[in-house]
Amino acid sequence: MRFVADPAADQTIASLLQPWDASSQTTNQQRIAQVNRSFAQWTTNCSINESLSEQTGVSPEVKTALEAYLKAGRVLPPWADPLKIQRAEELFTQYGPMSCTLLFCASLPECYVLPDLSAVLHLSGQLEKHTDYRIRATAAMIFPVMMQGGLTQPDGAGVAQVLKVRLIHATIRNLVLQTSPAQAMAQLGDQLFVPGAGVIEPSGRPQSASMHEVLLSNGWRLGDEGLPCNQEELAYTLLTFSYVFLRGMRQLGLALPPDDEAAYLHLWNVVGHILGIRTELLPHSMGQAAVVFDQIQKRASNHQAEVVLKSDPRPALGAALIHSMQAAIPLRLLRSVPVLFTRYLCGPKTSGLIGVSQHVSWFSVAMFFVTMGLIRLIDSVMGFFVPGFSLTRMVTRVVGYHLMSKILLDQTRPLQLPDHLISQVTQTMGQWNEDKHAPGWVNRLEDKFTQIGAWNVRHASAADKPPTN
Repeated sequence: MRFVADPAADQTIASLLQPWDASSQTTNQQRIAQVNRSFAQWTTNCSINESLSEQTGVSPEVKTALEAYLKAGRVLPPWADPLKIQRAEELFTQYGPMSCTLLFCASLPECYVLPDLSAVLHLSGQLEKHTDYRIRATAAMIFPVMMQGGLTQPDGAGVAQVLKVRLIHATIRNLVLQTSPAQAMAQLGDQLFVPGAGVIEPSGRPQSASMHEVLLSNGWRLGDEGLPCNQEELAYTLLTFSYVFLRGMRQLGLALPPDDEAAYLHLWNVVGHILGIRTELLPHSMGQAAVVFDQIQKRASNHQAEVVLKSDPRPALGAALIHSMQAAIPLRLLRSVPVLFTRYLCGPKTSGLIGVSQHVSWFSVAMFFVTMGLIRLIDSVMGFFVPGFSLTRMVTRVVGYHLMSKILLDQTRPLQLPDHLISQVTQTMGQWNEDKHAPGWVNRLEDKFTQIGAWNVRHASAADKPPTN
């Protein structure tokens, strides 16, 4: 699967772009700009069913290719279960702030484990310099997918957002390979896993810091690394949003019922289908997901010996992510929590691979694990007397709210979503103010912590704004 990409999306991009050389760069960049302009019209699932003929600034060739792509890609798989999708949406509403905590401290860190995937992430956005951008771009897909009706209703936007991401992946592959994946694989022949085969030489220092220039100039080792954004990497990334979230809930002592876990996996499998991931790579149970996830990580562990250490982007990516979380925490005393929480959820091996090795005092480590153990003990005892009581859930909700407020809802850098979606996101997050599982006094206590954090976030955001004349 490292040498298999996404034929449907790749063929769409290949039909619009010529192999990259000095004579084709201008035309190709103009075509990509037209595709991006077309993206602006894909605001809802209903909008991608409409003809592109009325769009201005888009050539007939681009319109024809995109209409064929949308017609084939917008259809949900025949096995999609509306009831399971609806249940997964309800879970997202119930556990939204916690899902943000697990996104920051588990899903995104696990994303960085695969060396080749991290290399593409680094190239496509210089991630260690623009970590917030990557996080916000991820949220711009997760929210439309997980909100009510995101995949199933005409006024939802989940399908539209995923189809954008799918085409962006295809564009990245074309840029990195400097041609279509089909052409690159034809030139590689049967030299799969052959070191030194299919080398695409770097073209020198990019003329600018634009994503196109950086990707084109980097070069690639096809025989060693496989295709960029290949099927294995796509399947693995999908698991970081589904399986890793559910695994994190289990680790926190908040495991969902098996039917709810299955529903959550099912929704993300539907997303995987729309994203162009092969059906055999989509697990239908936590057991299957664990096997696939561990197998891919093991392959990455074996492959890491082949990575040139001086060019390994993973430690820089992990350190940048931790720095972003620490910057969102108003109390200096608590800024070691992102490091410790990530190590707790991902384990020492993953944390070491991605550079989450910042020095933390023995006192902070001891306090963290004593506190975690004490919270779990209190939850176990209080659960017998107060149904729905959970300090673990309260703490992770408060942490998630802080990270979400500072990084995702900063009004100086709004999420790149249509206005009507921003409104839906705000309404969804408004439902997160109260933990429906907890007693009223726990919600009041949580509100106090949240209000303190929100005050700090507002003042921190105001300080970040440029001065006005």
